[in-house]
Amino acid sequence: MLRNRTAIPQVPLEKETAVVHKPLAHDSARLHVSGAATYIDDIREPAGTLHIAIGLADKAAGTLRGMTLDAVRAAKGVVAVLTAADIPGKNDIAPAFADEPLFADKEILFHNQAIFAVVARSRDEARRAARLAKIDIDEAKPAITVADALETGARVLPDYEFGRGDAPAALGRAPRRLEGLLHIGGQEHFYLEGQAAFAIPGEGREMLVHSSTQDPTEVQHIVARILAIPDAFVTVETRRMGGAFGGKESQACAWAAIAALAALVTGKPCKVRLDRDDDFALTGKRHDFRADWRVGYDDKGIVSAYDVMLNARCGCSADLSPGVVDRAMFHAANAYWLPDVKVASRRLKTNTVSNTAFRGFGGPQGMLAIERVMDAIAHERGLDPLDVRKANFYRPGGDKTPFGQTVEDMTTLPSMIEELELSSDYRARRRAIEAFNANSPYIKRGIALTPVKFGISFTLIHLNQAGALVHVYTDGSIHLNHGGTEMGQGLFTKVAQVVAEEFGVPIDFVRITATNTAKVPNASPTAASSGSDINGMAAQIGARQIKQRMVEFACAQWGVTAEEIVFRDGLVLIGNKSMSFGELAKTCRLNRVQLSAAGFYKTPVITWDRATATGRPFLYFAFGASCSEVVIDTLTGEMKVERVDILHDVGSSLNPALDIGQVEGGFVQGMGWLTTEELVFDAKGRLSTHAPATYKIPVASDVPADFRTKLHMRPNIADTIYRSKAVGEPPLMLPISVYCAILDAVHAIRPGSQPRLEAPCTPEAILNAIQSIQTH
Repeated sequence: MLRNRTAIPQVPLEKETAVVHKPLAHDSARLHVSGAATYIDDIREPAGTLHIAIGLADKAAGTLRGMTLDAVRAAKGVVAVLTAADIPGKNDIAPAFADEPLFADKEILFHNQAIFAVVARSRDEARRAARLAKIDIDEAKPAITVADALETGARVLPDYEFGRGDAPAALGRAPRRLEGLLHIGGQEHFYLEGQAAFAIPGEGREMLVHSSTQDPTEVQHIVARILAIPDAFVTVETRRMGGAFGGKESQACAWAAIAALAALVTGKPCKVRLDRDDDFALTGKRHDFRADWRVGYDDKGIVSAYDVMLNARCGCSADLSPGVVDRAMFHAANAYWLPDVKVASRRLKTNTVSNTAFRGFGGPQGMLAIERVMDAIAHERGLDPLDVRKANFYRPGGDKTPFGQTVEDMTTLPSMIEELELSSDYRARRRAIEAFNANSPYIKRGIALTPVKFGISFTLIHLNQAGALVHVYTDGSIHLNHGGTEMGQGLFTKVAQVVAEEFGVPIDFVRITATNTAKVPNASPTAASSGSDINGMAAQIGARQIKQRMVEFACAQWGVTAEEIVFRDGLVLIGNKSMSFGELAKTCRLNRVQLSAAGFYKTPVITWDRATATGRPFLYFAFGASCSEVVIDTLTGEMKVERVDILHDVGSSLNPALDIGQVEGGFVQGMGWLTTEELVFDAKGRLSTHAPATYKIPVASDVPADFRTKLHMRPNIADTIYRSKAVGEPPLMLPISVYCAILDAVHAIRPGSQPRLEAPCTPEAILNAIQSIQTH
């Protein structure tokens, strides 16, 4: 595989650093590749550990009239069978709106909804016993699709909109107008480690829960709610996850609660691990959308008005849809100045599993719609889509988003687009592709270069906070704990780099420990691409508190000034004296200097009043650009991505090696969302694509052989940790260029046409798009 990336680029620095900004390996890299990393199912089981299987509803909608579970209870190995009647607290696992039960007890909300759990001596016995239940459901007709929900009028939350000016009036005045709709598919998380939880009962009603979760604090709340005990009685620990992508934020709570309930009832350690089919059926996906849009523009393709309705299929409950759909709205303009704009949304209720967080958290769907609009304008005007995009970028006098936030950095993205346009040889390749297409009736090529502007911060403002716990021991080793969780992205490594840099020691001095609600309470989920930003800052604040105490002691002990003390290379230089960091730590302890600190950080300047749609919901924006070239077979709909060029903005990267991995991995995952990953529900509400045999994530052969990735590294204008930028979610939107390149190839069949290309661009979708322009 060709990789035009022979070396990790150097970070431009205001001052030299020893650990931060360096391309260090992931802290668990060797454990990952050797199979020695411990996940939930690898934790050594105490004697007597019991295993859990879930009993599922075989209808998507209706009323649960009764269950006959005698055969289940009598089955081999069964210790207990749990239903809603066994819950001592509230039968509610919803994050906010009390609209989703742990076990259905009356209304059936979706196919395969959990209605009971079997606790047995082995997992196999539990699974076999669960199949013996007799369930009586008075079936009703389910609403499955966006169209179904629009017909029923059902919502999980009220409609919402914001904007600027008078978009309908401006559309009426526009010299040119277009309108259309775009179906945007959902996506299964397909984390390598499935949902899992392991609960161990303690003294009294205490409960220790090992959970594969991005949000241990939320799991703690839900477990306490189900068991009717105080939060302080529940400790949740997460060392690592085998992937999550948003699917283990709210979605991890149910399995932790079931494991804890089983442990409470039986008095034994209890573990639940979903197999892949059940994981597909029981957990939420990326929201699928239908974007209905209208745009007004002039002869040069410059937009004067944009009106979009984002119809989001939220599923059976609200879950995290408030934030997901709001973020889709926040990103409905992407990188473009829209003078008169209206962004509206409907949060539609269907009889499907509740959709949830997924990398990008709604942003990709809002962004894809406006990029489709830019292509439509270019095709109608006969212009290069890149030129239309550039003509509509934010600019002086046009620097406010539809929600009123000023884009403070208007130069970074245009300069990145110019750089990538040159480095990818976009213009020459476009001319070559046009010449190829003119002489190729069946095989068509397409190319597109698209921008990304992604807002960084939780839009639920109170979540923009983090805590960290730092201990320095007398041998100089450092214990680090914080509220962030590790799911393979390298957060633990980055935060450890920050702490090592503050103390001037090698990273090996820092012991990274599992996220634990008993150490750092009330933490925010590791989501919204904010993990390094907020946890890195909290850890830095904690480390600096200890360092300041050490400096003050050294000043008094040896009669020097603070400026004469330097922490470097595991040593502390005190005037003309030198000692190891461990020696100073031991001396501090002997003189009763506190060597422990709790750091706390809250993101500054951000505000958001949803009722008035005013404020600044994002601390800063991360930018990116990608150029993709594809080839399609117009007879079969087959498609191949032939080359990708990426330039992605990471600020002053904390760790360029980890960031390149995030950029490339995010691109491939987003490419899967837009090309091969199709969720199919039948008319009964059953998910047909519930396993790798029917649901197609990208494989190695789908990754383009010519894949060129470069990090754009300039210090963040916002005061972030070492002036870095978030890199978890923004890269997922880079492969919108793949969708646009496929659209470009289809458009080449009939220039000037407006193909109806849906996402994902499966062979069927491509053939349907071709047919749409051949029959009109």
